[in-house]
Amino acid sequence: MKFKTIGNELVGTFTFTDFSEALSFINKVGALAEQHNHHPYIENMYNKVILKLSTHDAGNVVTAKDEELAKLIEALGE
Repeated sequence: MKFKTIGNELVGTFTFTDFSEALSFINKVGALAEQHNHHPYIENMYNKVILKLSTHDAGNVVTAKDEELAKLIEALGE
């Protein structure tokens, strides 16, 4: 699993060949997040993407909703 629990968030780091691949991944994550009405924090620096998931409505903690989205995102990054 690329996501790890750090504090009250699931944090995933994904590394790609170049910026174009990273941006393509971000766009796929965005579409997936919209489908699940759950929107991660996204950070990008050239070929590296960092995602952070927590459920704001539950008090900014990790819930089953975050874990489900993390699994779906990981499948995109394979």
